[in-house]
Amino acid sequence: MKANVGGMDRIVRAILGIVLLALGIWALQNVLQWVAIIVGAILLITALVSFCPIWSLLKINTAKKEAEGKAATT
Repeated sequence: MKANVGGMDRIVRAILGIVLLALGIWALQNVLQWVAIIVGAILLITALVSFCPIWSLLKINTAKKEAEGKAATT
């Protein structure tokens, strides 16, 4: 697994993941509760491991863009 999730993408995923998990655990009911928990967990895991299978299928790499930007400035 090659990292394909960059810094800002990781931050956004982590924040959304935590918010969805919290909503799923404490605020939502029934089906929405489980959807929020599952999506939140997926977002949090992809943020932690810096890899997103969907990004890989779509050939999107936000980590690559970040690395190229750092190389250009140094």
